[in-house]
Amino acid sequence: MTRGALHHVELRTRDLDTASSAWGWLLGELGYAPFQQWPEGRSWRLGDVYVVLEAAPLDGAHDRRRPGLSHLAFHAGDADQVEQLWTDAPAHGWGRLYEDRHPFVGGPHHRAAFLEDAERFKVELVAS
Repeated sequence: MTRGALHHVELRTRDLDTASSAWGWLLGELGYAPFQQWPEGRSWRLGDVYVVLEAAPLDGAHDRRRPGLSHLAFHAGDADQVEQLWTDAPAHGWGRLYEDRHPFVGGPHHRAAFLEDAERFKVELVAS
């Protein structure tokens, strides 16, 4: 284990089935494998890191523009792989963000795709 490396991320969702479908597809495409499953949650693992989706015990809506988590950024392969994810994402529950500036939203030397799920959780898929 590398001290300071990310161990896991846990996201709370209003709709576990919808979120599991979208996140399961994306994480699978990024190389994560199903790790755990229980009535209120699911997780996927890649190496030492895992991502958890869990049914939120309280009502409310996530808003990435308020204080709290803005987004998760993943290394997503080369430019062609990121572009394929961008192309395929809408069929798997992901909306495209910043289409007018894609794929250089982060500037001329930062190639990435930005997506958000039905609850507006944002991901950045960074090209190597």
